[in-house]
Amino acid sequence: MASTPDSTHDADETTNAESEEPESALETARRQLQHAAEQLDIDQNIVERLKHPKKVHEVAVPIERDNGDVEVYTGYRAQHDSVRGPFKGGLRYHPDVTREECVGLGMWMTWKCAVMDIPFGGAKGGIAVNPKDLSDDEKEQLTRRFTDEIRAVIGPTKDIPAPDMGTDPQTMAWLMDAYSMQEGETIPGVVTGKPPIVGGSKGRDGAPGRSVAIITREAIDYYDKNIKETSIAVQGFGSVGSNAAKLLDDWGANVVAVSDVNGGIYDPNGLDTHAIPPHDEEPEAVMTHEAPETVTNDELLELDVDVVIPAAIGNVLTEDNADDITADIVIEGANGPTTSTASAIFAERDVPVIPDILANAGGVTVSYFEWLQDINRRAWSLERVNDELETEMLAAWADVRTEFEAHDVTWRDAAYIVALSRIADAHDTRGLWP
Repeated sequence: MASTPDSTHDADETTNAESEEPESALETARRQLQHAAEQLDIDQNIVERLKHPKKVHEVAVPIERDNGDVEVYTGYRAQHDSVRGPFKGGLRYHPDVTREECVGLGMWMTWKCAVMDIPFGGAKGGIAVNPKDLSDDEKEQLTRRFTDEIRAVIGPTKDIPAPDMGTDPQTMAWLMDAYSMQEGETIPGVVTGKPPIVGGSKGRDGAPGRSVAIITREAIDYYDKNIKETSIAVQGFGSVGSNAAKLLDDWGANVVAVSDVNGGIYDPNGLDTHAIPPHDEEPEAVMTHEAPETVTNDELLELDVDVVIPAAIGNVLTEDNADDITADIVIEGANGPTTSTASAIFAERDVPVIPDILANAGGVTVSYFEWLQDINRRAWSLERVNDELETEMLAAWADVRTEFEAHDVTWRDAAYIVALSRIADAHDTRGLWP
């Protein structure tokens, strides 16, 4: 289960409490919103507004395939809330992209930006396509045509896309170029996650994993554990999981298990994470690395470790396995890895779950740094990017920790309290346009 660039809540494979249907990203996001709102004295009218996106754009994206056939794909851009600034969120290419998924993930981006106190709102977009079925020329054509279809609703002060599942820095470079050509000037700030040669930020690719590692380190310390005596299992060895695992390894943690979509490896004495290439570089690297034991992705989550980090896809911690998770702490490296029912079970068991909207917010935070660099036409050094990210992550951790200690709530609720307080205050201050 390989992780992805900007966010990693990829599949909905989980059963919710009320039915045998999968719990969608939108259902989960709305449940979490309502639950957190009950902890605060927030105008219910504002909560009702936040349950719905401001706009959802659906477009047809026709391209001519290499064989001469014309194929039409469906693209979406869900813009959830912009009370604190321009919409911000990833753009994914995946066969299962839907309107509802984009709305739910856009909501998560709103909370994430507010938790980090970044002046952005939340959005998400995508095209229902399997990018593996496209040649590079077809993928470029798809990106440029989609950009033209949504050009009127994106821009550096409107809505700023970023890489996500199935897209990458090259995709963002095509999008930036297509937008700039139509606008008649180079506008690098229309997207983030670009290659540095065309205005991207150093450190952007590794930022989500770095933030996961920072928050894991802080959580380990908060619960009076010694990081050098802490065992960690990481599900997903893409850009998020691999970067998190390697940093934690560098800081002395004992990373005993990692996995990708093919399965995982386990060594109770610890793995040399730096000797394992990430999944996006070598798709078979994890399972071909020498280790005493192999495990499935499900088995990895249930290993007897101090910390487990689901950093692959969404809905992997469910009602079915929540009681079997033996880790003392769960850090959400992916977006949406824990269903609502599983979250309730973890709360009953007093298993702390540090939520995605805090832990993996390094991606959007460095995207904000990139946007600042673009609009000011001044690049930052990698050292500055990493230092600034550390500062922002520690500040957000402190804000969430304060609410966690002040209320009898979970870490997720504490993060939502921080986010919703800021969003509600902004809505209350700006008012409602008649």
